[in-house]
Amino acid sequence: MSNQSVQTVSTSNDKMKIVLAVIAAIAGVVGFYYLNTQPALVRACALVAGLAISAGILWTSTTGREFLNFAKEAVRETKKVVWPTRKEATQITAIVFAFVLVMAIFLWGTDKLLEFLLYDVILGIRK
Repeated sequence: MSNQSVQTVSTSNDKMKIVLAVIAAIAGVVGFYYLNTQPALVRACALVAGLAISAGILWTSTTGREFLNFAKEAVRETKKVVWPTRKEATQITAIVFAFVLVMAIFLWGTDKLLEFLLYDVILGIRK
């Protein structure tokens, strides 16, 4: 990721584009549910059209282009990650499950001990 600190000033034109993009996305979702008596293909087309129009409007704004650049950099950084092998992932998962099991048994035992001390020894409620 770049370490450049750049502060941009949004214009009212960019703000209007963002508002229109949000309205278009909402219109696509509303259209999907409003057309509930239509075939699924028509409903899906209404949703996709609303989202595509929204994405198109966002792409023309400065904020949208900045987000696109951010997404590209995020993908580039993700490719640099060294992912664990299948064997390592399985071992780590087994360790986590074992720890959770030990903690569950410990908490259950603590709960039962406190229950015994409180109800049987101190209060004498149980018979």
